[in-house]
Amino acid sequence: MTDTPVIDDDARVRAALRERLGKEGLKISQPDEPPLFTRTPQSSMEPMHWKSNDLLAYLEELGRVLDLRPGGDRRTLRLANPGLEYGTTPTFWASIQYINPGEVATAHRHSPDAFRFIMSGSGCSTTVEGENYEMNEGDLVLTPSWAFHDHVHKGDAPMIWIDVLNISVMRKLENIFFDPYEADIQPISSQPQKSWREFGSGLLRPAGPTPQPQRNPLLVYTRAQTDTALEQAKGLESDPRDDVILEYQSPAGGGPALPSLSMKAQIIRPGFDGVAHRHSGSKVYYAVSGSAAMTVNGRVFNWAQGDFISVPPFATVHHSNIGKAEGRLFRVDDSPIFRSLNAYFEQTVTDEGTPA
Repeated sequence: MTDTPVIDDDARVRAALRERLGKEGLKISQPDEPPLFTRTPQSSMEPMHWKSNDLLAYLEELGRVLDLRPGGDRRTLRLANPGLEYGTTPTFWASIQYINPGEVATAHRHSPDAFRFIMSGSGCSTTVEGENYEMNEGDLVLTPSWAFHDHVHKGDAPMIWIDVLNISVMRKLENIFFDPYEADIQPISSQPQKSWREFGSGLLRPAGPTPQPQRNPLLVYTRAQTDTALEQAKGLESDPRDDVILEYQSPAGGGPALPSLSMKAQIIRPGFDGVAHRHSGSKVYYAVSGSAAMTVNGRVFNWAQGDFISVPPFATVHHSNIGKAEGRLFRVDDSPIFRSLNAYFEQTVTDEGTPA
């Protein structure tokens, strides 16, 4: 004789109310629903590891078969997460852009914040709100929300860079705006590198009123600056979780370079075996050079130059390097969103209780 499942009176009443309340746009909690609160964040996003050789093969194919046409679409290879309906992480989208010599990525603007981190190539320039900069390997170029931008490639070999936009969170907030420019490219200002001349030193700024901290007045961070800063940081005590790590900061108030995204430069030196840790939000790593290992929720990713790794919210991360050469990473995460909401938590895996 088969046992009949027992449904308690409360569950029966809730089930009976479900349909009637639903017709009025109302709901009550049901026993078969996922829990509203969990002890730690639960994400459908999966850890991912994209290998350099695979990515380059696809990029070269896209460069041959896809045209770069006027309008909003670029020639990009998106890093999609199978656990998410959209995007690389729950808050942002990372992709790799490929532009051939002689091509123009036409001018437009949009509500999401964006940036480019140059992977390889030279001879391409970008214009952001009239300021024009060459883009070289290792440079970080910002495209703040609602800033017109275009890219013109006059070099003799393809350019490849990382594009990151906080488009996933903007979609959830139903705050997507897009505006094409009236021409393919925008005019260059009479002071084409104004923000760099004002704030590019990182140490000095024009005398006078302090810039408003809400918007970063600087648009470009060069690799030379980053290399110098990382070499200086090697002389400091090692971070027990991340070894050598620095954040790109805004010269207006010292906050993150973009209000919704934090970009960081990191070095994992030979012999480093870090403390496993986790924190609010998601992140994506790009391997700039060298190699090392990253363990994400128990999965070991042995990364090398050109690889990408994505890490879900509050996933445990452990860095180590048993090789003989240092590994260098570029990292983007969404921690500024959580910090602005006073909802950022961080802990090591040995911590107990509420994260702090």
